[in-house]
Amino acid sequence: MHTTFTSTSTSTSTSTSTSTSTSTSTSTSIRAALLALLASLVAVAGLASPSHAVTKLTDAQAASQLSASGISRVSSGGCTNRNVSTCTSYDQINQETVSGIKTFRSVSGCAVTITGGTETGHASGTYSHWNGYKVDISPTTCVSSYITSHYAYYGVRGDGATMYRAASGNIYARESNHWDITYYTCGC
Repeated sequence: MHTTFTSTSTSTSTSTSTSTSTSTSTSTSIRAALLALLASLVAVAGLASPSHAVTKLTDAQAASQLSASGISRVSSGGCTNRNVSTCTSYDQINQETVSGIKTFRSVSGCAVTITGGTETGHASGTYSHWNGYKVDISPTTCVSSYITSHYAYYGVRGDGATMYRAASGNIYARESNHWDITYYTCGC
């Protein structure tokens, strides 16, 4: 009887171990499937966010890339100091933002003039000018026509700015005297 008891105990132990292993494996599989589903829903819904480390540029690095693409900059203060609100600075701008405005310039065929970059004085937030995700550009007829005819109307922001959303998830908001663009990705 003792042998039977040990055998039953061993069998029960093995069964419990197998059950625990199967349960853990199933939980891990379900968790992985749910995470994959969540990631695809975020991508489909356009809730874009950087999926990798953000590359920051100096003012000189960004200016070089932008001017080489025919994009100009203006500043009411005639300066590029990030800590002065009347300057237009590219210091600490994201590479994705620079690539995004270059792509916009290329596909739209419009002249692009940046009027706001990473300088102080803009609204705060994760996807802000200061954090390198936004640029302001002059609202020329070409720029405005391209945005409103190629991107989907996306509603009105809390400050009254009409928004348009590109297929990439990037947002173009028409403020009083410029387009405020948020680049989540380098696609325009």
